[in-house]
Formats: sequence, structure tokens, C-alpha cells
Amino acid sequence: MDFDAVPIVIFIVIAVIVKILSDNRVRRLAIEKGVVNEDIKFLYSDRFEGKVPSSLKWGFVLIGIGLAVFGGQMVDRSMQDEITIGGMFLFAGLGLVVYYFVANRIYKKAKQEEVN
Repeated sequence: MDFDAVPIVIFIVIAVIVKILSDNRVRRLAIEKGVVNEDIKFLYSDRFEGKVPSSLKWGFVLIGIGLAVFGGQMVDRSMQDEITIGGMFLFAGLGLVVYYFVANRIYKKAKQEEVN
């Protein structure tokens, strides 16, 4: 990529982000006013993510990556890079799986408390 194109790419990325955020805000306001049909309300309903903090997910993922880096330092130097990178993917994936089960439990508990 030529260095002259970098400012143009940055401008386009910022413009796309602003457009996505403004469209999302307009859709939410339309749903709150009742202008939109039921099909679109489902997209913005209070779902799984609202009940469980996303910092929990990223905490599990970063702990997994940290464990992989730590484990990679314990192996022979000839295989250190491969073990570390493979472990990062493995443990980050395991962190996401653990997050799913923990978040699902929290979500079900919150849903049950709403009913009671």
C-alpha cells in the first residue's frame, strides 16, 4: 500500500464507523417510538449480552492467552513459537467456551428472577 493512500483509507474507515453508529441510533429511536415492525424489534431486544458483562468474556480470553504464553516459555526453544501460538488459539477458544457456559448460567438465573 502506498503511503499516500493511508489518509484516504483512514478517512473511509472513520466515515463507515460514523455511518454505522448513526444508523444504529436511528433504528433504536424508531423502535422506541414504535415506528418499526416486530421483525426488526427482535434484532434490538434485550438479549444475552445485556445480562452478562462483556468484560467477563475478554477476561477469560486474556487469561487463556496469558496461560499459553506462560506455557510456551516452559517448552524447548525449538518448538517455543509453535506451542505458544497454538496454545493462544486453544486457550482463547477454551476461554470463550467457558464464558458461554458461565454467561448462560447467569442469563438463566436472571431470567428466572424476572419471572419471580
